Parts: sequence; C-alpha cells; structure tokens
Amino acid sequence: MTLNPPLNSNPLLDFTGLPRYSSIRTEHIDPAVDTLLAENRALVATLSDPATPVSWSAVVKPLEDANERLGRAWGAVGHLHGVLDSPELRAAYEANQPKIVQYYTELGQNLSLFGKYKALKASMEFDALEPAQRKIIENELRDFRLSGAELPETEKKRFADLQEELAGVCTRFSNNVLDATNAFTLLIQDAGELSGVPADVVEAAGEAAQKDGAQGWKLTLKAPCYIPVMQYADNRTLREKLYRAYVTRASEFDTAARDNAPLILRILKLRRESARLLDYANYAEVSLATKMAQGPAQVLEFLGDLARKALPYARRDYAELESFARDELRLENLHSWDLAWASEKLRAKRYAFSDQEIKQYFPEAKVLEGMFRVVERLYGISVVPDQAESWDAAVRFFRVVDAKGALIGQFYLDTYARETKRGGAWMDEAITRRRTETGVQAPVAYLICNFSPPVGARPALLTHDEVLTLFHEFGHGLHHLLTRVDYLGVSGIRGVEWDAVELPSQFMENFCWEWEVLKHMTAHVDDGAPLPRALFDKMLAAKNFQAGMQTVRQLEYALFDMRLHCGLDPDGAKSVQQLIEEVRNEVAVAFPPDYNRFANSFSHIFAGAGYAAGYYSYKWAEVLSADAYSMFEETREDRSDKADRKAPDQATVLDAATGARFLSEILAVGGSRPAIESFKAFRGREPSVDALLRHNGMIAS
Repeated sequence: MTLNPPLNSNPLLDFTGLPRYSSIRTEHIDPAVDTLLAENRALVATLSDPATPVSWSAVVKPLEDANERLGRAWGAVGHLHGVLDSPELRAAYEANQPKIVQYYTELGQNLSLFGKYKALKASMEFDALEPAQRKIIENELRDFRLSGAELPETEKKRFADLQEELAGVCTRFSNNVLDATNAFTLLIQDAGELSGVPADVVEAAGEAAQKDGAQGWKLTLKAPCYIPVMQYADNRTLREKLYRAYVTRASEFDTAARDNAPLILRILKLRRESARLLDYANYAEVSLATKMAQGPAQVLEFLGDLARKALPYARRDYAELESFARDELRLENLHSWDLAWASEKLRAKRYAFSDQEIKQYFPEAKVLEGMFRVVERLYGISVVPDQAESWDAAVRFFRVVDAKGALIGQFYLDTYARETKRGGAWMDEAITRRRTETGVQAPVAYLICNFSPPVGARPALLTHDEVLTLFHEFGHGLHHLLTRVDYLGVSGIRGVEWDAVELPSQFMENFCWEWEVLKHMTAHVDDGAPLPRALFDKMLAAKNFQAGMQTVRQLEYALFDMRLHCGLDPDGAKSVQQLIEEVRNEVAVAFPPDYNRFANSFSHIFAGAGYAAGYYSYKWAEVLSADAYSMFEETREDRSDKADRKAPDQATVLDAATGARFLSEILAVGGSRPAIESFKAFRGREPSVDALLRHNGMIAS
C-alpha cells in the first residue's frame, strides 16, 4: 500500500469525519481492530448484565453506536482490500477477519442480549417506538436465531467455528480469482494479430507493454482488455487463447495453489452444516429467511417460468447467429470464443452500427454530467464536485445537496481498472445515515467500476454497456444516500431484502435508453457533436438484440446457484461441474467447451454470502424495477395524450412528481418496512412480470 507516513493517532479510530485514506497504513489495522473489539466486548458484558434495564436507549442504541464504530473501521480496511490490494494489506486483512467474525458470532449467540430484545418486543415501550425502530428489533430477533443463539453450548461453539472458517475460505476464493486474473498476460509483437481490435484498446495495450519495459502490446484478462478483444479481434486463435485462460482461472488448469475447486466443496459443506445446526434442510432456506421469496420452491418456480417464456426467443437468437456465422463468416462450428465476435458482426450488419462507434459519443465527463442531470430532474437534488482524501489519484469525490444547498450525502467515484483492484463493479457504504445527539450523520458511499482509463490525451470513453453499469451502481448509491431513515439498522440499503436491493439500481438503467436523457449526455470525442438521433434509433432497435440469449444465461447462473445450495450433496456422486452442465442442458442454447470452469470464478456466490442462494435476486428485482419504471412511462404517455402543443416537454419520463413518489416510497424508506409494502405503496398494486417481458421484447408493447 502506498499510504503515508507518521501520524499522531490511529486514523482507523478517528470517526469525526470521512475516512483518512491517505494516512492509513497496514500497521494501524491490528491495534484498531483489537481496541474496538475490546471496547465492544466490555459494552456487551454491561448490556448483558441483568441489572441493565430493558429499553431502546439502554440496550439497542449503545450497541448500535459501538457496532457502527467497528463497522466503519473494518469497512475502511475491507474497502482498501478490494481497491488497493497488496501482500501486506492482504496479510493484515486475513489476520484480522477471524477476530471480526468471532465477535459477531459471539454477539449473535448471546442469550442474555437475545432475551433483552425479546423482552423489549413484548414491552409497552415497543408499541410506542417508531416503525423503523420496531423493524430493527424484529430483524435482530430473527438474526439472533440465524446466528445460533438458541443452540446448545456445544453446538454454538461448532457454529462459531464454521462461520470463522467459512469467512476465511471465501476470502481465499476471492484472492485466487484476483491473482489468477493478474497472473495471465500475453505479449503480442505482430500488429497484424490485433486486426479488428479498437484503436484505443490497442493503444492501452501498447502503453501497458511499455510500462513493463517490453515492445509490442500487452493483453490481460481484465475487463477493459478482455471484453473488446473477444468482441472485435478477427484473430480466432487469439480469441480462443484468451477465452481458455479466462474460463480456467483458479481451476485445475491453473496452479494448484490457486485451484478453487476444493474451496467450493469446502464452502458448500460449511454452509450445509451451518444450516442443519439451525434446523434448516439446506443453506438455501437459511439464505431465503431474510429475503422476499418464501422458499427455494418458489424461487425455482419463478426461474422456471421465466425460462419457459425466454427459451423460444433464446433458441431463435442462437439459430440466427449460427446461420449468420456459417453463411457470412464462414464458421461451420460456432465456438464459445466466437460468440461475442460473431454477435458484434451480426449486430453491425443488421443495425449498421458498432459498439465502438457509439463509444466515441460517451466521454466519461459528459456521461457523468448527464447522469447527474437525471437525478436533479427526478429528485430535486444536485451533485457537486468536492474534495476528500482518497486511495488513488484517479478517485473523485462528490457531495449531494438539496434545492437549498443543504448536504444530503457524499460519495467516492473510482471508475478505472488497475491491478490492485478486484474486478466487477459495486457500491458500498462508507458511512450510513442516522440521527445522533448532534444532528443527522450524512451518508457516504463508494461507487466502484473497472473501466478503461484515459489513453494519452483522449478522455476515458465508455461503451453503452459501461454507461448502463455506471447508472446501475449510482442507483445503489442513491438508495444509500437518499434515505430519510434516522436509525442505523434500516437506513439506506440496510435491512432491505436482498432480492429487492437491486430494484433502485436496475431501475436507473432504464434512463440510458431514453432519447431525452442521451441527447444531453453525449459529445463526440473529436468534435463534441451530440449523438445523432438516427444513431440512437438504431441503438433502440438493437436494444433487445439477443435478449433471449442474455436472459437464459442469467437464468442458468441463478438456477445453478439455487440448486447448488438446496439440492447438491457436496459428499455425493454428482460434482459441481456436472450440476452446471445439467442446468445448461435445461436452459442454455450455447454450450461451452469441457474445460470451462465457470464456477471456479463465480465470486458472487463463493467469495461471500451476499448472493449465495440469492443470485436469482437480479431477475426477481428486475421484475420490480421494470414494473416501477413503467409508471414513469405511463405518466409520459398520459401527459403526451393531454399535452399542450406549446409545452411538449411536459410529456417526459423525467417527471418530478413521479420521481418524488419513487423517492419517498422506495429510496427514502430504506429497510424500515418490507420491500413488497414499499413497492405497492409506489405502484399501487402487486408487481407484474409484464413490464420486464415487454422491455426485453418478449411480449408486444
């Protein structure tokens, strides 16, 4: 870590403001964690004492305060582990993670505290509390049970050991994927081998080679390089080489030390044993205890129903691609490393544009300006550049203010890929809103992406898919930042059912397909000209290109995840690889080669518990988000029918009144009430799958 020298106090123990990232060093981690754990354990002992009265102010609030301090300090460490990894930081993280897991397991199994929460729920005070406070207590009671509070002492110890080992194994899984991704490089010395690859990608590869003191072009498995090479490289041998390296990361085809296959089996065994200790049939039931879905059977029925609706479209998509590849590209056999390339060729022919042509109209600064304009119109807020200590020179910082300029929240924006950063895109919380004795604590978020950085004098350019990703993560950020809940446990995204947490993020993606939005967020990198309407119309016509194939691919991942956690015996005859092949035989239309080891880098479900037996949440929440967005579409259509010719802009999808309703009923309430209640309060009815099918071109508009 390149983090600065001497300071008078431990920055991880400073909670007076924003995290002091330029001051944090690895040697601060051990003492900060040990200090906070000691303080918290002393407090828990006091709260557990029978002499401590049962009340919100005597029990819940002090514990919430203490855990918030620990969460902020450890959250800063975990954040740096994700965006600025180093051997020293990784060692410190792995040394302290078991301490954190042990503390929270002890806390969740504390029968005295559990008894006090039960007594508070049964008291007269409970009825007098605010709804958000009551929801926190109900959630805590549920979580005590899920933490093994009611287990016999011997089983409590076993449960605690399982949780500690599970956290460590999941971290090793994640580290192996990152290390395997970084380990592969391919130096190209003949420019002809890069035929078809976009110029900016070639230039970036050349710069990467120069940094290594080499001549030629350095290719990697990081998304800004891997994706465009697979999509545009005419060199089939090159595509196959990169594809094989990518899909065998952290497998038996990699180094033995990085093979995640044994870790997957261990994770499954640990999760299964934990579930059985809690008297659940399988881990999927444990996962769904905190989600909207009522059980594995309901999830499997939901996914199966979507598969039946999507498969005819997916089969049509694939047949068209096979025919085009054979007739136009002279590919008798369409392999996995051909799919993205052939699809791009088909799309370019059918719709007369390419992703690279579109990309020239999306310089990052203009995209940000347009994205901020959307939320300003919808919610009456402003996003203003600000300054803060950060972990990398490319990180930017913003504040969100209301119409009067009052602070609502702040966020860090870290958009570029680098070797010390794990792949993908995510939002996380740095500080969560709550009301304290001195006023409201403003929330702070991290928005993290892995886009290509600027090359030479040219700014960073985003593909339209990357624009969608940015809007998606900003939607998560708004859920965290625009909450109006004053109590930590259900503020922002906290307490929101995991299968509903994607609603605000997927909702934001819809605006990336609106002309009234895109015309204000595009400027050609060479001459500043906005995206031509004719080109946008082609994009819109191509919006659902291969939507069937994309849908069944997501269903494949979701079905694999759910069956893995509710039906596969990790000690049985059927292997993880056999299970995913079984799922593919049911819902896939494109089949990868035998050496594909997708599961070994499926970090969503194996690098942590968030999406384990929960990957279906993307599709579940997409139903909610599409239906919620359809209300904005209906408002526009209604206004269009009634619009005065002198005020045509009244017919807009950026309707402030509907935006205010979405803010107050979805974003602002956080986890203070069940997500289905929030949805119905906004939409006025139960969710319907029709909007999702319509947006994906699977039913008529």
